[in-house]
Order: sequence, then structure tokens, then C-alpha cells
Amino acid sequence: MEVFAVEINDISGKIIECAIRVHKELGSGLLLNAYEACLLFELHKEGLKARRQVQMPVEYSGVRIDVGYRLDLLVEERVIVELKSVEKMLPIHEAQILTYLKLSGLKLGLLLNFNEKVLKDGIKRISNDL
Repeated sequence: MEVFAVEINDISGKIIECAIRVHKELGSGLLLNAYEACLLFELHKEGLKARRQVQMPVEYSGVRIDVGYRLDLLVEERVIVELKSVEKMLPIHEAQILTYLKLSGLKLGLLLNFNEKVLKDGIKRISNDL
């Protein structure tokens, strides 16, 4: 396995560990912003560089246009993390993160649904040609 894949897998593993800690402490049923803020705190505690609500412009005809897309979290400038707190994940949620991966040129995204009894049931790993 090449070094890039190992590093990105290590990053995604740490993100999942942090998310599980947040879910264990808060449980399900809260608004998305609470999970986002607490996960960002945990990621920083782990020494990971993470940014919240990162603008994702669309490039059209050679021009970058802000159309209002925002990534929930961008970790180490390499992994997109989209958070949900919904009864059931839908194909549109996967399509959203895949679109963000394509627009950004990044290879890996994590879709995390905090509205699960056990968080591992709400984790979806999405790759863009990884």
C-alpha cells in the first residue's frame, strides 16, 4: 500500500475515533451544530488540523463561483467530513459528499450520522478514485 493511502487511512481512523468519543458523551438527538463543534474540539485535541464550514466554490468556465456550498469539516486538508443527524441516511447524502470530493479534487470523505444508537452504524466512507 502506498504511503498516501496509509496516511489518509490513519487520518480517517482518528476522525472516526474522535466521532465515537463525541457520540458516546452526547448520545443521539442533538442538533447538528453541537456534534460539529464537539467533533472539531476533539480533532484539535488529537493534534489534527481541522476547519469548520469550509467554502466549496464551483469552477465554471474558468471562474470560481461561490454557490453557497460548505463542507462541515475539512481535516488535514485531505479528508472531507459531512455530518448528519437524520433518521436514515439517503442516497442524496452520499451523492452530496461525492460531489464535494469531485469539486475539491480530494480522494476521501466520511459521512457520519450521529442520530444512530451506535455511531458505527452511521459511518459511511466515500472515496473518489482512491
